[in-house]
Amino acid sequence: MNVVVSCDHHFDRSPDGAVWAHGPLTQSFWARYLPVFDKVRLIARVRDVPVAPAGEQPANGEKVEFIAMPDFTGPKQYLLRRRTIVAAARHAIQEGDAVMLRAPALMGDCLDADLRRTGRPYGIEVVTDPYDVFSSKAFRHPLSPFFRWRFAAVLRKQCAGAVGAAYVTQHALQRRYPPGPGAFSTFYSSIDLVAAAFAAGPRTQPPGQPARLLLVGTLAQLYKAPDVLIDAVAEVRKRGVAVELTIVGGGHFQGELEQRAERLGLKEVIRFMGNLSSATEVRAELDRADLLTMPSRQEGLPRAMIEAMARGLPAIGSTVGGFPELLPAEDLVPPDDVPALAAKICEMLRDPARMLAASARNLDKAREYSQDILTPRRLALYTHVRERTEAWLRARRAA
Repeated sequence: MNVVVSCDHHFDRSPDGAVWAHGPLTQSFWARYLPVFDKVRLIARVRDVPVAPAGEQPANGEKVEFIAMPDFTGPKQYLLRRRTIVAAARHAIQEGDAVMLRAPALMGDCLDADLRRTGRPYGIEVVTDPYDVFSSKAFRHPLSPFFRWRFAAVLRKQCAGAVGAAYVTQHALQRRYPPGPGAFSTFYSSIDLVAAAFAAGPRTQPPGQPARLLLVGTLAQLYKAPDVLIDAVAEVRKRGVAVELTIVGGGHFQGELEQRAERLGLKEVIRFMGNLSSATEVRAELDRADLLTMPSRQEGLPRAMIEAMARGLPAIGSTVGGFPELLPAEDLVPPDDVPALAAKICEMLRDPARMLAASARNLDKAREYSQDILTPRRLALYTHVRERTEAWLRARRAA
């Protein structure tokens, strides 16, 4: 049995038919479905490009293929192409396929009507919270309140109708988007931490001067609140604490953020790295940093935070999403609160004993997200969806 997986990310396709991904959604990521299914067929936005983009990795390959949807960016382009996308998505599912939705995603939304009409079982993997994604400060658009309501409502309905649901959080997303009665439910992060991802032990040296802050996340939107962090860095330096900031990740707002840093007199202390092409490069930045700072406006369960914790890096997060499942309350700040973030950074950097304790605690917590622990949970969900789909197909054929 094959599995059709809906995915909302953008991919590139070179003339030779190879599909390319920036970030973790490469062929090896999708291969995690293959212990249960014969082939993975991905419904996703695909843009044709003349050459493979620098820094991107193959996303398709043996037993992983793409069902290319027209590429679009933003609500207007989606509405203009919705009819074509819905028709293409509907015909992508073959009679014997199982279906998994990675949500929230417009691609999954396009399958809703057909799934309800046929009664076909499906599983869902909830990776973030659209209610937070479309908050006005995270998503700058006049219709953000409508999108916030609409996509949260769709996700609640999808979770309630799924035969199996997995969440990246242990509790947070489940409270807002509960599974239906009797559905199989589990939790696991999308992360895949192999043994090499973990530091040999906690950090034993206090930060140097200036202390090196780090933020890892896309700048395509302001979900990770880099603007808040830049303002907080200015406040921290006014308080007499010497810090530098490195931002790993690129996107639409990078130029605006660089201008913000320059206006605040921080041009020489904030380094914009853009997108890094490999986990090894990101890991090197984590190892060079003294404190991860992620004052996000929205999160499911932040991969970058878990990766940093696996390196024994002390961290500050916000109170949204799954952060409270990773960090103790004393290492959290409210979103969009520059004074609170600046105070927390100063508080931690001025207390070497606390930093050392946070390093050990974070490394220990990250081990809960090792490959050996998460893989059996994933396979249990996939097996359940396959079994329910096989039973549904037998019933249809017998009718």
